[in-house]
Parts: sequence; structure tokens; C-alpha cells
Amino acid sequence: MMYTEIIFIVSEDELDGGYTASAAGFGIHTQGDSLDEIRRNAREAVDCYFDETMEKPKRIRLGFLRDEVIKA
Repeated sequence: MMYTEIIFIVSEDELDGGYTASAAGFGIHTQGDSLDEIRRNAREAVDCYFDETMEKPKRIRLGFLRDEVIKA
């Protein structure tokens, strides 16, 4: 199956700092201390997941998850 895009959900780690990212629908996870590092690591994780017998997605999309807490 050909995927044109893979989407990572990125969240900021409030306790330790940095970021974690998980690909929706795939068992691909990564982390990084900065946004630049999370971009590099997401690319590298996709390269590792899709070997030479598989067709890699054309794009990697990073979706940033932002939690907002409001008073009840």
C-alpha cells in the first residue's frame, strides 16, 4: 500500500522538557530536545521503519498537540 503522507502527533513533555512524537496508525515513535531535533528524528524514524522493499511516504506531517486546561 502506498502512503503519500505520514502524520506524527507531537507533544511537549512538561516534566522533562523536549518533545515526543508518534506516527498515527504506525508503530513509529521518537523524541527530541528541540523542534529541529524532533524533525530530524521523525525523518530518521520513517527511514528506519520503511525498508528498501517498502515505498516510503512522500511527506511527513507534524501535528502539534496542545493541551489546554480550563477552570470547571
